[in-house]
Amino acid sequence: MDGHREPREHRRGQEPALKAPATDQLRLLDVQALDARIDQLAHRRATLPEHAALQDLEKALSELADNLVAAETEESDVSRELRKAEGDVDQVRARAVRDQQRLDAGQVGSPKELEGLQHEIATLARRQSDLEDVVLEIMERLESVQERHSELSAQRAESEAKVAELTASRDTTTTQIDAEVGGLQAQRDTQAGQLDTELMALYEKIRGQQAGIGAAELKQRRCTGCRLELNNVEIAQLRSAEEDEVMRCDECRRILVRTAESGL
Repeated sequence: MDGHREPREHRRGQEPALKAPATDQLRLLDVQALDARIDQLAHRRATLPEHAALQDLEKALSELADNLVAAETEESDVSRELRKAEGDVDQVRARAVRDQQRLDAGQVGSPKELEGLQHEIATLARRQSDLEDVVLEIMERLESVQERHSELSAQRAESEAKVAELTASRDTTTTQIDAEVGGLQAQRDTQAGQLDTELMALYEKIRGQQAGIGAAELKQRRCTGCRLELNNVEIAQLRSAEEDEVMRCDECRRILVRTAESGL
């Protein structure tokens, strides 16, 4: 599309002609400008970068919470395993001490019993050594789990601090936006309330259908709504129309407001 309209049958006659004071039509552009600014602020509020960042952080915190529960469960399981292994070592050690005390006290009555006791002491020593290796391995695993738990806890604390920071930033910005919107909305309502009611009703209807733009200025023979230049037939129709007749863009159907810069 080259920005110009091809001549075609005029569609204005398909709809009942609406009339409104030319001054109201001009002031409608001011209302449109306020509505556009309010819409821009609403879009900005909805798309603040803090929203996406907070969503990512909430997801990360959820994953951290799951990982922390898993780490705490593993830490509890390994701690219980360590206590059992240490208990096994204590039992073997205690039995070896008793056997050694019997041996040292000369309480063995025969060479065969002596040999059996010495063999048991040696077996218990090997068993104790093996169990102590198991204890060391479990202790290493427990230390690794505890380190991971500490790292996850630190990450959660850092993420929670970031959430607080982003939330405060978001709330500050949204408060500022809401205050500006409140002022603009009050100004807009005052101005809109002073315009022709039928004109405003048509404007609101079109605005709801055309991405928030219900009225557009005709500037240098171009509709500022769809940004297309009017052809000669349309320009002639606009020139011949009465000043208070509400005109519509044939292309986008928005209210087309004539001004001193329309090029008519």
